[in-house]
Amino acid sequence: MNILMIHYKVGGTDGVSLEMDKWKTSLEKMNNNVYMLGGEINNEIVYPPLYHISKIAKDFYAYSFENKPVFENEYIYKKSIQDEVNKIKPIVLEFIDEKKIELVIVQNIWSVAMNIALAIALEEIIESNKLKVLAQHHDFFWERKAGVHYRCNFAKEVAQKYLPPTNERYKHVVINQQGHDTLLKRKNLESTIIPNVFDFNSSNWEIDSYNKDFKKELGLREKDVIILQATRIVDRKAIELAIDLIAEVNKKKQLFIGKQLYDNRIFEADSNFVLVLAGYDTDDSTGTYLKRLKQHAINKNVDLKVISDRVSHSREIINNTKIYSLWDTYVFCDLITYPSYWEGWGNQFLEGLFAKKPMVVFEYPVFITDIKNKGFDYISLGNEYKIDKKTDLVCIDKFILEKAVNNVFLYLFDKKLRRESVNKNFEIGKKYFSMESLFIQLKQILSNY
Repeated sequence: MNILMIHYKVGGTDGVSLEMDKWKTSLEKMNNNVYMLGGEINNEIVYPPLYHISKIAKDFYAYSFENKPVFENEYIYKKSIQDEVNKIKPIVLEFIDEKKIELVIVQNIWSVAMNIALAIALEEIIESNKLKVLAQHHDFFWERKAGVHYRCNFAKEVAQKYLPPTNERYKHVVINQQGHDTLLKRKNLESTIIPNVFDFNSSNWEIDSYNKDFKKELGLREKDVIILQATRIVDRKAIELAIDLIAEVNKKKQLFIGKQLYDNRIFEADSNFVLVLAGYDTDDSTGTYLKRLKQHAINKNVDLKVISDRVSHSREIINNTKIYSLWDTYVFCDLITYPSYWEGWGNQFLEGLFAKKPMVVFEYPVFITDIKNKGFDYISLGNEYKIDKKTDLVCIDKFILEKAVNNVFLYLFDKKLRRESVNKNFEIGKKYFSMESLFIQLKQILSNY
């Protein structure tokens, strides 16, 4: 078949974009032609009406679900949505006609609802052209921390009719058990669970001629311990917990001066623990999260380095400046932090397994239900958090943080423990979350068409 995969963006380092790449690979192995369409393509905004962080898309979300009076009244809100729908339809229809699309795979647009006009336009296009459709839902708008607060009746109607649509022709895929159960309960829709996966048979990420200058280019010293936070910079990633962890690690680092790290480097008196943020912050709905993280790091005396301007989906040279891939960041880190309190799945966890790096994990709900029981080794930050009213940042119990700190030193200085642990994790990941399992499940779904 000729298949269209559509999302707000294509070719990014966010979880949905990365998962789309894996689906494309599997679908093409079945001799399908797969085309990708999004508002942003390879970090360039190509089709603004399809984008999710334009002002109009943000206004729709704020009025619909956050009860914010960004439109004068319901009539203007409704008309504005229709105007955007009218802009979107010709773009998508032209693409469908040109590529002779038979199956549309809708990625998150009908669930996370960050561009309501696109959700409506897509459903109307699919129905009017009687296209086959498979909707994959990574996140749902009703899962957000602040909850849902409809501003008007039309917002409720949109949610009921399009988020996601209940058309019996449509097939649905979710990425975890909780998504399956909630979709069935709220919308009476059956779905197939296909977890995020990784190609554990691909070539190892390692130092090569392109990335060998990574540390030097980004101002990192060989003697420093690099702790990687590879996720996007949005508040549900709870990156402040990584800062808190390193602040506590710093209090004990003098005990390890002169000792040999896992890779035979000597930990010196002026060696630093550096938290490196490789993701971007353009999806931050508050617009202040990165600023608050930087201040938190200053307050805690933690060395924080943001390198998102030098990291992309793929390697490239822009204005004579070398851009590294997300995978390059994993090569040079000594430890990975993954402190999210909410994830639809956990792409960065799978990447950490493949990179064979120890990980510090907050046990978010989906991790507990879908991942933890597989038997992975990791440094736990527990599964309970609270919000510090002064900073509006996440914090956890000090006893759990202290235990995590002790384990950090174990994984950094005990070579045997580290090697056995990361190799064990790699094999478990390969067993349960491989590209082979994705291929089998997608082949079964497509056979129904």
